[in-house]
Amino acid sequence: MGEGLSTQSAAPLLIRVTGRDRPRVVHDLLGLLDGAGAAVEDMEQLVVREQLTLDVLARLDRADSGLIRDILYWGHTEGLSVDFEQVEATSQRARLPRHAVTVLGEQLTPAGLAAVSGVVADTGGNIDRIVRLATEPVIAYDFSVIAGDVAELRRRLLQVARDHQVDIAVQAGGLERRAKRLVVMDVDSTLIRNEMIDLLAEEAGCSDQVGAITERAMRGELDFEGSLRERVRLLKGLDGEAIERVRGRIRLTPGARTFVRTLKRLGYAVAIVSGGFTVFTDWLQDQLDLDHAYANTIEIVDGRLTGEIIGAVVDRAGKAELLGRIAAAEGVPLSQTVAIGDGANDLDMLSVAGMGIAFNAKPAVRDQAEVTVSVPYLDAILFMLGLRGSDVDHGELAAGTRE
Repeated sequence: MGEGLSTQSAAPLLIRVTGRDRPRVVHDLLGLLDGAGAAVEDMEQLVVREQLTLDVLARLDRADSGLIRDILYWGHTEGLSVDFEQVEATSQRARLPRHAVTVLGEQLTPAGLAAVSGVVADTGGNIDRIVRLATEPVIAYDFSVIAGDVAELRRRLLQVARDHQVDIAVQAGGLERRAKRLVVMDVDSTLIRNEMIDLLAEEAGCSDQVGAITERAMRGELDFEGSLRERVRLLKGLDGEAIERVRGRIRLTPGARTFVRTLKRLGYAVAIVSGGFTVFTDWLQDQLDLDHAYANTIEIVDGRLTGEIIGAVVDRAGKAELLGRIAAAEGVPLSQTVAIGDGANDLDMLSVAGMGIAFNAKPAVRDQAEVTVSVPYLDAILFMLGLRGSDVDHGELAAGTRE
């Protein structure tokens, strides 16, 4: 028992119980408090590798030495350690807003985690709580932080992420974070590991020509629409069998099915918007039970590609517009949306969403995105949304399978 514990003060009494976890610990302790007429003001329990830490904040009209003796005796008989401390009557921090600092990576070193905590302190903040979110496919922790200078916190943590090769996101805590209800994804190199146009070019035997046009676009000699139309013209004459072969070669990003299944189970709407083609995105929508799918429509006449695109091209601005249209259809404010992409064509969409996530993105996209995820698992994004490993729906995937 802490030295100098008053038997006269009505200040709240913090009771901390530690030891090997077993059933009925909470039940028994609360029973003792109830018998003494105590009011419970707060309670929190944590179990790490079967080792229990239970904190109960209780208030009595008068501190009761008999109750303290009974709790100590109970702890002794159960092989538990019990400590007591009188604390302030009101918390100076209870009403302060929290930010969530999420850290994830395939490896998280003590040095990396120490750097995160150091930046929080150096920018005038304080860590209120740390929760481990996951151990697979990545290790992830959530720091609940009473932030000081949030802008400086973000800037400094960006450097920590680079130095320690981890991903770090800073978000407002509370309802604002938990209110996300719509996720909109890019497809090529995001939902799938392939590039649709490249697969079609291989079928048409024009990979080199398509690659050369792509390089010109990257140098700024062609805009996205111009380069896409020029590349599609090289596909003229491909038949439906070639499209079926390409579908068979499409490979989902590891964790994609798990990611979508988990979001759907939790009530999210999930959509894809792509600069690729509806002959593949419609198929993906059916395969994954997606709510919305938008892409470019390539013209097919008598079972063969004509080399033309029907209608407007889904480009950078078009993706952002589609995000707004899908959000309106779902009745979701933009502040409650999440956009995920990897290329410059996704930047407008990432910027207008409530949270924009650069997934294994090009450097220019990483530098402009609010959140980055650099591990090759799409379901790792779930932890940036505050979910825990126990929330993830793996379905009937075999052990060791990542899909």
